[in-house]
Amino acid sequence: MRSLLASALEDLDVPVKVTEAESGFEALRQLPRARYDLILTDINMPDINGLELVSFIKRNEAYRQIPLVIISTEGSERDREKGLELGADAYLVKPFDPAELRRLAQTLLDGSRAGG
Repeated sequence: MRSLLASALEDLDVPVKVTEAESGFEALRQLPRARYDLILTDINMPDINGLELVSFIKRNEAYRQIPLVIISTEGSERDREKGLELGADAYLVKPFDPAELRRLAQTLLDGSRAGG
């Protein structure tokens, strides 16, 4: 799935560097190591689930401005609402259209650059 996400982002208007994490804990370890313009996460991950990751990122002053998208098989309205309440900027349900992800990512990247 991570390689599908990376390939979906290859055709953005700006070149992107993709950093992958195999778990929520690994994602948290990587956050302070680089500057990120966009975060994509799943809800179902080892160690720390995606909702916990979203909550941490959006409560932390250093990271809260980074646009964040949840992409998950968890498609219930309850899961979607919870993710958005925690601060996710968007929620896509798997399977998703890669073109939709590209449009969403471009919109979020353009918005974050305009605002920051």
